Amino acid sequence: QEMVKSGKKFFKRYQKLAEDSTHPFVRASGSERVVMSAQDFVHGFYKAKGKNGSKYLEDILVIPEGNGSNNTLDHGTCGAFETGPNAELAHDRQAPWKNIWATPIMERLNAKLPGAKITLEETVYFMDLCPFNTVASEKSTVSDFCRLFSKEEWRGYEYYESLEKWYGYGPANPLGPTQGVGYVNELIARLSHSPVQDHTSTNETLDSNPSTFPLNRLLYADFSHDNTMMTVYAALGIYTNATEIPTDRRVSPKKADGYSASQAVPFGARMYVEKMHCGGDDYEMVRVLVNDRVIPPKGCKADKLGRCEVGDFLKGLDFAKKGGLWDQC
Repeated sequence: QEMVKSGKKFFKRYQKLAEDSTHPFVRASGSERVVMSAQDFVHGFYKAKGKNGSKYLEDILVIPEGNGSNNTLDHGTCGAFETGPNAELAHDRQAPWKNIWATPIMERLNAKLPGAKITLEETVYFMDLCPFNTVASEKSTVSDFCRLFSKEEWRGYEYYESLEKWYGYGPANPLGPTQGVGYVNELIARLSHSPVQDHTSTNETLDSNPSTFPLNRLLYADFSHDNTMMTVYAALGIYTNATEIPTDRRVSPKKADGYSASQAVPFGARMYVEKMHCGGDDYEMVRVLVNDRVIPPKGCKADKLGRCEVGDFLKGLDFAKKGGLWDQC
C-alpha cells in the first residue's frame, strides 16, 4: 500500500502538471519487486486522478537487468566496481563498527538463548527481522522482533547500514558515483530537452528512441533499487561533503552532511527533481528533494529555498558529462 499512497501523493503534489491528457512516463528496472512497485504507484496515481490505473500498466517501460543489459536503474555494467579491489570496501568498513556495537548484543542474545551460539553476523540478521517483518505485514504492524532491542541499539544498527551504503555505493567508494553517471546524463537530457550524451550505462537503443525515452513529458517516474539510488545521489553531488564517515564511532547525520541510510534510502525512498518557473522571472530553476527534504547539490549555487538556476545546475554536473571514471571500469 505504501507505493499506492506514493502514487496518490505524487499526483496531488504535481496536480497542475497532471491534467486530464497528461500522463507520466514510467520506467522500472526489471526486478519483480521494482516492477510491482511501479505498478502500485501507477494504480495510486490514476486512482487519485479518478481513473482506473490498470489500463496504463502496459505503458510502463521495463528495462531488463542482468549481464549484457545496459540499465541506468540497476548498477551492474562496470566490472571493476562489481568485482574489483573495492568490491568488499563496504564490508571492510562496517567490520570495526560491528565489533563495537553488535558484540554486547550478541552476548546478551546468547545469554538468553543458551546453546544458540549466535555469531556477530547472525546478530545483525536477527535485527534485520524487525524491518523486514514489519513491511511484510499487511498493515505494516511493527514486528515483535523490534521490541527485543533498545533505541540505542537501533541507532547503532542504523549507523551500520549507513556505512554499508556509503562505502559500498556512495561517494566514499572510488567508483560509486560513476555508477550513477548514466542516469544523471538522462536527467540532463530531460531537463535540457536534448538527446542523451553518454557512453557509460545508458541503453543507447532505448534512449535514442522518442517512444522509449521521450523528452516532451511534464512528469517522469523511474523505479530503481536503493543501492543504485545512492550512486545517483553521489553523481549529482548530494551528501558529498562527508566523504569520510568514521567506522569506529557513530556520528549524527548533521555531522555527515545530512546523510544516513534511513534518511537517504529507506524503504520506498524517493528523489524528486523539480524544474520550475516562478512568477515573472525569465529563468527556470531546479530543486532536488530526497524523501521530502530539500537537498541542494554541491555543484550549483542554491538560493534560500534550495533552488538553482537550470544552467548553473547543469554546469555543476560536469562529472557526469565527462563520464565519471568509466574508463576505469
